[in-house]
Amino acid sequence: MPSILVLDDLPREAIDRLNAAAHLDYEIHTGLKGPELRAMLGRFDGAICRAGAQITAAALEGNTRLRAIVRAGVGTDNIDLEAATRSGIVVMNTPAGNAVSTAEHALALMLALSRNLLPAYASLIEGRWERERLTGAQLAGKTLGIVGLGRVGQAVAARAAALEMKLLCYDPFLSAARAKELGIERCESARSMFPLVDYLTVHTPLNDETRGLVDAESIKLLKPGVRLINCARGGIYDEAALVEGLRSGVIAGVGLDVFAVEPCTKSPLFGMPGVLCTPRLGARTVAALASVAVEAVDLLVDYFAAGTVRQAVNMSPLDAKTLAGMREYLNVVWRLGLLLAQLDPTPPNRCRLHYHGEVAKKDTRLLSSAFAAGLLEHALEIDVNVVNSEILLEQRGIELVEERTTDPGSFSSMITAEVIGEKQTSIVSGTLFGNNMPRLVRMADCNLESYLDGTLVIFTHHDTPGAIGRVGSIFGKHRVNIAQMSLGRKTGKPGGQSVGILALDSRPPAEAVNELAALPEAIDTRVVHLPPAHEMPAWMGGSGRT
Repeated sequence: MPSILVLDDLPREAIDRLNAAAHLDYEIHTGLKGPELRAMLGRFDGAICRAGAQITAAALEGNTRLRAIVRAGVGTDNIDLEAATRSGIVVMNTPAGNAVSTAEHALALMLALSRNLLPAYASLIEGRWERERLTGAQLAGKTLGIVGLGRVGQAVAARAAALEMKLLCYDPFLSAARAKELGIERCESARSMFPLVDYLTVHTPLNDETRGLVDAESIKLLKPGVRLINCARGGIYDEAALVEGLRSGVIAGVGLDVFAVEPCTKSPLFGMPGVLCTPRLGARTVAALASVAVEAVDLLVDYFAAGTVRQAVNMSPLDAKTLAGMREYLNVVWRLGLLLAQLDPTPPNRCRLHYHGEVAKKDTRLLSSAFAAGLLEHALEIDVNVVNSEILLEQRGIELVEERTTDPGSFSSMITAEVIGEKQTSIVSGTLFGNNMPRLVRMADCNLESYLDGTLVIFTHHDTPGAIGRVGSIFGKHRVNIAQMSLGRKTGKPGGQSVGILALDSRPPAEAVNELAALPEAIDTRVVHLPPAHEMPAWMGGSGRT
């Protein structure tokens, strides 16, 4: 009989669910660390945790028994996914159960800051009656900027609208139609909202694009008197910059539920006027804790009863046979999605995929889901895979359509991906060379042949003599090696517009990119970062992304 290890406290509803599972045994051991945790994990077939247990590579070392871990909540930062995958352990999470609670906490911080609730109560405790000093701000009529319109962001928007706030947002994958439906005005970037908002709240993952979104420089753009809320991930706001923003008077209030380093019990923010911080309580309501814990138990019950894998963050939801026959084309179309996400930062309204030749005879719906997963991978606060990617696109009002042609064209198989936005349409085509070499073969009406991995510089320019030589000289001067170069002409004739794609051995310094963009021939310059050639996400059967 499979046995389950409960590593963090679970509510009564979840324990009752475990008691009702006749085919499972379970034990509760909380607060485990180091060798004790490693030894205990080796005794069980499955484990349930919250954010408390730290399941590191060391904790999983040598484990030959554990088959599944479920995180009761969305974040899996406390689980080493790569180590779990190497050990053949499936990791699942419960991303939907705490969205409303987190949204309510963001609103609670906004209201508490606006009405000076904490200092007002403190003054009463100290025997003072200070009505004039503690006059507050009204939310109705104020402008709220929301960065990230996933489940939590949309829940915040709905509640802020009920408070009669004006809503601005930035989400790279929120369509115009969906924004209109939600009653939100879209902005072209997060920072373009800064001079306009009275309140700013973020609901995004922490990645290279969002880290330090509010820092010393961007604070200069903020509207004086702004109040900032973060219930998403620590590090999105630079905490040292917040201190200076409060001291300068630009920022009137800061409400944080998350911190760059946690647990956080000391911070220069603590005790400052206009600051209210909580110890990661956003998802900690009775309802949310019960919901995600019960869902976590159900995931393990189903897994050990029928082998059902749902909401896995490190394993493919595909059976081995299907995966073996589709993996390389899944890799091609996933990389096309990653590429297009970096080529056009504006939200698309529609995505169209055209499958040409032999690939049109395969499960193209699955391939389209892989494309959507690549397109959304770095934009959302949850793990994206072929199971949830189309639903996530639909939530943002983005239509995904397919066209299939079995007649071969220039290649036996080719996939053309088109992202249609309000201002531009981006089109790329990819195929397989050999059995496992994804290649980009068309871009912006130009036929070419480029790698689909590593660092790529895409240089749209006027086709004039000496242009490519000057490009090479710039990268040579900055000690950046060009591994491969591909050129394509729009008209197929000299003198028109051309696209050059350079695969580089290292990331170019900003100075090199700026010099390239300043060339007289330059029309547009983009730097794109794709995974190494043989790296695939866990849902594709790879070892996972780091």
